[in-house]
Amino acid sequence: MGRPEPADHHSFAAESPQSALTRSGRPHDAAPPHTPESVDADVTGAVVRTAQEVLAGRLAEAAVCDPSFSDELARRVVDFTLDGGKRMRPRLLWWGMRACGAAETTAALRLGVALELIQTCALIHDDVMDHSRLRRGKPAVHIGLAEGAGLSPDSEQGSAFGTSAAVLAGDLALVWADDTVAETVLSAVQRRRIGSLWRAMRTEMVAGQYLDLRGQAGGGSSEAHTLRTACLKSALYSVERPVAIGAALAEADERTTDALCSAGKYAGIAFQLRDDLLGVFGDPWVTGKPSGDDIREGKSTYLLAVARSRAEAAGDHAALAVLGRVVGNNELNEQDLADVRGILEVTGARAHVEGKAERLREQAAHRLGEAVDVETGVGGRLLDLLRTVSGGRPPGSPATDTSHPHHNAVSATGFAAAEGGRT
Repeated sequence: MGRPEPADHHSFAAESPQSALTRSGRPHDAAPPHTPESVDADVTGAVVRTAQEVLAGRLAEAAVCDPSFSDELARRVVDFTLDGGKRMRPRLLWWGMRACGAAETTAALRLGVALELIQTCALIHDDVMDHSRLRRGKPAVHIGLAEGAGLSPDSEQGSAFGTSAAVLAGDLALVWADDTVAETVLSAVQRRRIGSLWRAMRTEMVAGQYLDLRGQAGGGSSEAHTLRTACLKSALYSVERPVAIGAALAEADERTTDALCSAGKYAGIAFQLRDDLLGVFGDPWVTGKPSGDDIREGKSTYLLAVARSRAEAAGDHAALAVLGRVVGNNELNEQDLADVRGILEVTGARAHVEGKAERLREQAAHRLGEAVDVETGVGGRLLDLLRTVSGGRPPGSPATDTSHPHHNAVSATGFAAAEGGRT
């Protein structure tokens, strides 16, 4: 599935969540103390081990409340958090901090776990809103909760129970994320800066999801609206804020922080634009979700907004008619999808979005280079991650980027799939 991960990749797929934590809620083995050098060598592994430790405590607290709550709901949140994903947000936080010259190991790993928990909240709620049945190749949480209660997720009772319980599971993940941040030892300066970023990120995440829903309900959005949604839903929450938290942990100066935030925002928007392209033109075996899902669900993407505005400007009523008929059609077939792809090509929307994503990618690298030395190990690793997020090539083109000595990053296709798209 694309090129291999950078050197700090740690595959957790071979170990199930149930084996990661014992039924008593404690890790199997006491993890060795983390050092900056050991985390540098395996950021993902260090995050997973820290998550096991943190979540063991959360699970024990849940068991005190009620055993059934702990076993049926809280453990499902634990399993979901530990099972899957490339831990991209914690890695951005870590290398953002390291690029600023700091090594706050314990605090960085705990804050990375908090980012993973808020991502758990977002994905569980997202699947409920999108009526998705699968996540990471397994039943979505609301489906699993209904089945775990002995109910059919397709029945009225099972659907209502699964949906309601999944909302609570997402809420629990968010509560645990906040608790993890609150209990992390920080200096007064760090806590003030990180607290401000954390509060902003939570609100931005909800705002982005709402704008996405609002765009679907409205039957289409302007280019400006879709870019704003992409910024809130992906760029800030997925990239800029994690990097900014790393800089705040390092107590970086204003100039460095601004440059890192700009680089993260550019890379994050580029990621969302490429993800929009993958949603229509991507290979389902690579992306992890059916091609055309965004069209079928009527997602208000920048790609579709550009196609509409260009068709309107050209007076292409046939193209507008196809977009009006197909976008948001649950009965979308292969011919419908082919028609939409043709319009995206003919109007130049695909080429425009690919070009914009590539320019944003280069802007991200440029802004990062203004703040840190990207030729050194830590600066180069952060550049790798930003290029991983923003992608190297349009779908269907080689993903290898040889324009920089640090070119071992996977494509944005791999990042999109790692987020656990519907299959």
